[in-house]
Amino acid sequence: LRHAHILVVAIFPSSALTAPHRFPYKAQAMVKANIVPVGPVVAPADVLNGSPLTPIPGKMQDTPQSTKTQLAQFAAGCFWSVELAFQRLPGVLRTAVGYTQGQTKNPSYDDVCSGETNHVEAVLVEYDPVVVSYDHLLETFWKKHDPTTPNAQGNDHGTQYRSGIYFYTPEQQATAEASKKAHQSSYQRPIATEILPATDFYYAEDYHQQYLEKGGRNGRGQSAKKMCNDPIRCYG
Repeated sequence: LRHAHILVVAIFPSSALTAPHRFPYKAQAMVKANIVPVGPVVAPADVLNGSPLTPIPGKMQDTPQSTKTQLAQFAAGCFWSVELAFQRLPGVLRTAVGYTQGQTKNPSYDDVCSGETNHVEAVLVEYDPVVVSYDHLLETFWKKHDPTTPNAQGNDHGTQYRSGIYFYTPEQQATAEASKKAHQSSYQRPIATEILPATDFYYAEDYHQQYLEKGGRNGRGQSAKKMCNDPIRCYG
């Protein structure tokens, strides 16, 4: 335990470790994977104007790569496992994890974990509505987490872990609100999921992208193949 503590101090500033919104479970996963957080990367102007397949940390992204596809944003706790759940859906063309619904531009992971920016960890999903409906995306969202726990999922606590659906169109809004109402009967406690217009989405640092597929904390990659039903290990 002493050595683990030393590693954490080496990676995370002491001020961040004592912040009420940073909790040990995700930090321990990053320590075991030998991950060192970095700040957002500033991309060249020509890259910023495009839609690269590889997310650029800190880059604001809200444009589909095709006129035939649509975007959706979901927040359901730690974005690592939420992203993998959507990666596995047929019709989902690409995903990225990032930060949204906050007050500051280009937030870093540490900024978000401080609890002072109001950002939420979210997943950006680009999908083909001919193959997968928005309703199907919502079903995956509801199944992936407990929407009745405000600002918390499992062992992760903080405003960045709140439940949210962020819509791009009035049709998405209406579908999300109807879905929330329909699912309320499945819970004794009220659903705490916020449904809000999608705002600026900032890509998270590269080490967060497809984290579980790349190996997670144990270096054992989890399958992102379509229709894979393997249980998702939240931290790897």
